[in-house]
Amino acid sequence: MRTYLDFEKPVAELEDKIEELRQLAARDASMTISDDVARLETKAATLLRQSYTRLTPWQKTLVARHPNRPHCLDYIHQLITEFTPFAGDRGFAEDHAIIGGLGRLNGRPILLIGQEKGADTEGRVRHNFGMARPEGYRKAVRLMNLAENYKLPVVTLIDTPGAYPGVGAEERGQAEAIARSTDRCLSLQAPLVAVIIGEGMSGGAIALAAGNRVIMLEHAIYSVISPEGCSSILWRSADRAREAASAMKLTAQELLALGVIDTIVAEPIGGAHREPGQTIRQTGKVIEQALAEMDAMSGAEIAAARRDKFLAMGRQGLL
Repeated sequence: MRTYLDFEKPVAELEDKIEELRQLAARDASMTISDDVARLETKAATLLRQSYTRLTPWQKTLVARHPNRPHCLDYIHQLITEFTPFAGDRGFAEDHAIIGGLGRLNGRPILLIGQEKGADTEGRVRHNFGMARPEGYRKAVRLMNLAENYKLPVVTLIDTPGAYPGVGAEERGQAEAIARSTDRCLSLQAPLVAVIIGEGMSGGAIALAAGNRVIMLEHAIYSVISPEGCSSILWRSADRAREAASAMKLTAQELLALGVIDTIVAEPIGGAHREPGQTIRQTGKVIEQALAEMDAMSGAEIAAARRDKFLAMGRQGLL
């Protein structure tokens, strides 16, 4: 069953009608439905294209959160060969919200770290909806240290509503763990390519996203807080999340213009959830290109370039 977003209801009605016609034809071989189906498919495709070429920031937020959008494990399964996952922070526990390990991207050895939300109820509970605890970020730091020691490029896949805000996480130093992970990203003497594949919210995202290249999918979102959180702070209610999303500059197109990200990966019409395989393949090509651009650079040059990139953000607007 395909899940439709609120603004996709006209498309849903047409595609339901197409499916109904096909089921009727399956029961009655004498029915001729090809012309009707072709007409309805053309109309549905036109409506879908019109909807996705003028998405509002709030509608992009809904697309970024779509339950069928490809997640970290989908990218690993399709892009990474010989993937060997690593577990634990060597201090407290394993955090299943963050997946990390060694593998090969089109033959190139890499270390991959990603946030996994889970694809079904059981998976979402296991991965804590992609909300990492301190041990997850400490595991990420451990793996980045490993990558630097062996001169391996790091690829991070960002997809989280934010770090886990529970009491236990705070007791174990959530803010400190996020800060150390962010600092390790910035100081890493190895190439780091970060990809926002869905939601990139709050410090829980930036802790893995301070890369030499920051890539963002066309309908992903990236900000210091969720629209609901922003609305709750400014207006004491989450009911104005739609308004907050429009003011927050959280879309890929807005962030590219501001210089916060470097590249946008186009998504199929209808979003990544309609053609996940195509989206993942295209993202893989963009990651490979970004890594190739740093092949001739030394570790010190890579770290310095990353530092300069982040220090330069916002300067243009002050001049």
